Amino acid sequence: MKRTVLRRLPDGSGAYVSPFHISMKGHEKLILFRDDEDYDAMVKILCVCAKRKNVIVIIYAVVSNHCHMAVLSKTQEDARKYGLEVKRMYSMWFSGKYGLSGVMVNVDIKAIALDNDWYVRNALAYIPRNALDNGCNINEYEWSGFRAMFRHNDCPEAIPVKSLTKKEKRALMHTGDKLDDVPWLLDKSGHLIPSSFCDYSYLEQAFNNDLTYFLRIVGGQNSSELTYKLVDSPRTMLTDGEFLKIINEISNRWFQSDLQELSLEQKIKLLPYVYRTMKTTVPQLARTFGLSRCEIERILRPQIRARSNSSGDTMPG
Repeated sequence: MKRTVLRRLPDGSGAYVSPFHISMKGHEKLILFRDDEDYDAMVKILCVCAKRKNVIVIIYAVVSNHCHMAVLSKTQEDARKYGLEVKRMYSMWFSGKYGLSGVMVNVDIKAIALDNDWYVRNALAYIPRNALDNGCNINEYEWSGFRAMFRHNDCPEAIPVKSLTKKEKRALMHTGDKLDDVPWLLDKSGHLIPSSFCDYSYLEQAFNNDLTYFLRIVGGQNSSELTYKLVDSPRTMLTDGEFLKIINEISNRWFQSDLQELSLEQKIKLLPYVYRTMKTTVPQLARTFGLSRCEIERILRPQIRARSNSSGDTMPG
């Protein structure tokens, strides 16, 4: 399958983009989406923020205390900034509606590069599978982009967002952004039609345009394994042994060799990715990669500087 593809971005420019999985996770006891109005607002926020941050939504799922998105973007940092903008915009919605401030402070955003076919297919299948968390049938769940996939028929009563008045756009889309050129469509209930903004063709080609193949992956997934690899692992500081095991898996995918067998040049290629995508430290990287701390810091200097200047949300994996 083609992981990196040429697409026209929301700003009208053409660019080669790659897939990333983004998760927005709150506390287990925190309900982020309390009613249909919240779910609807979040889906529209996903769409508006994609335009703002110049990324393309492939598929998404919003459930009671978290949401997942797969997007196409030029860089991992672009994907991460998109996730942070979604969090910021939904925080404004939540605070305004419920009069509660600071609720979203501890909600975590992670953007993970889907760097091989296995990760792409499993992430794209894992996202709609989250409907099960709300006790719903995946096929019927309203707050997911699954409905766009392999069945992208426009609603006969669809309302183009660009045809709405400025007042209607603010009321229905929760933004004053200029939306005069968007292809988005609303159904008769005022909800966004997923096929009008999701890149369903990317997902479909990832599964060889075969719905049966897609559903087989969805049905055969180990949910706990995928949750760990896509959501929990990037947030957890692993022991050296656990960390080395995962790095060896990545090393074998990239170079068909264990970490200790890599050349210095290969380690230099691998290090920035590991630092971006896992919760780790320079001393741990030095121990596992067999390099000095000074060598690690020299190789990672741009990433270390960028992370120290960021808002505190470290990049995922």
